[in-house]
Amino acid sequence: MAGYFEVVIVGGGNAGVSLAARLTRYGVKGIAVIEPKEHHLYQPLFSHIAGGRAEVKEAVRSQRSVMPKGVALIKDAVDGVKASANTVSLSSGATVSYDHLVLCPGLQYNWDAIPGLAEAVHSPYGASHYEFELAPKAWTLLSSQQSGTVIFTMPAGPIKCGGAAQKPMYLACDYWKEQGVLDRIKVVMVQPYPTVFGIPVIDRELERKIAEYGIELRTNSELVGVDPVNRVATIRDHAANTTENLGYDVLNAVPPQSAPDWLKDTDLAAVGDDGGFVEVDSQTLRHVRLPNVWSLGDAAGTNNSKSGGALRKQTKVLAKNLVAARKGGQLTQAYDGYSVCPFTVSRNTVVFAEFDDTYRLMPTVPKVQTWKESRLSWWVDRWMFPQVYWRMILRGRA
Repeated sequence: MAGYFEVVIVGGGNAGVSLAARLTRYGVKGIAVIEPKEHHLYQPLFSHIAGGRAEVKEAVRSQRSVMPKGVALIKDAVDGVKASANTVSLSSGATVSYDHLVLCPGLQYNWDAIPGLAEAVHSPYGASHYEFELAPKAWTLLSSQQSGTVIFTMPAGPIKCGGAAQKPMYLACDYWKEQGVLDRIKVVMVQPYPTVFGIPVIDRELERKIAEYGIELRTNSELVGVDPVNRVATIRDHAANTTENLGYDVLNAVPPQSAPDWLKDTDLAAVGDDGGFVEVDSQTLRHVRLPNVWSLGDAAGTNNSKSGGALRKQTKVLAKNLVAARKGGQLTQAYDGYSVCPFTVSRNTVVFAEFDDTYRLMPTVPKVQTWKESRLSWWVDRWMFPQVYWRMILRGRA
């Protein structure tokens, strides 16, 4: 499909669909969403699937079924953007023109950035819960372990919900504890930063669980290579300037991430930003150089930790500001940097981290210590949030 639309949204994930729904509710007509995939996924459940606490079918719907009424779905991939001509080029060869462009294509997984990683996660001994197809495999591998070494890794740099890298690890450890085999399994967590998360009170909660499960934490460290044949992970300790080769029975890895390659090839990112993230004002979410270009979600060059909770607030801000801009008005809405990460630290409890873009606590309910391990937070994360997502967020009502 080619042609002209008042608003073109690149990306049919959480950001694209919820924004299209909200704009529709605000009276905007002529909206198109460009998305090549057949299915829409609720990514926060991937960790629960990998930890044996959710079924695959709970996390997926057809893309068309979640598209707001009156919004055109262009099932195609983007090849590039020519901002000077207000056009988007598609893989099919078609071109779409726009008055306003919103970029929310999500992140690209750079499996080849770590030698051997792609082969490792597709081997009989590796998985990654960041890929929908590999999340159930992760639980098959983890639940069958009776002994040996299991490694969980997280890369440095911007990634989708950094805390999600840890969630299947805690779920697996609690399962192994229930099964009476935890003391026979060496669990290693590779964390690229100086602490397990970065906020002292949350670090203490997570460190308590890490000690309870006997997890070996490698801080300031990254996975830099994998030998999938011999099942050896190479871990680099940047602080000590040392390298360790560690054999494994199961490897669950999170890949390095960046903006999509086609976005890196445009002039929409800030000069010198090798990640390719769209150069927007972190509060208004409008491009700093191009007044009819906007971005939110994982591909936006904002300062916040990337998460669905951050996106929910960004959607409201961008929708209202875009409506104001179409009418020639002032942009009065500002995103406050909020983000959230629910850590599933056992099979029925969660540590709920809410914070701003400077990593200061920012609880939704003032004076409530949501960062304390809680069964109620588990219910909110596992059962309430998915229902809110499918029934409200994707309809522009939350």
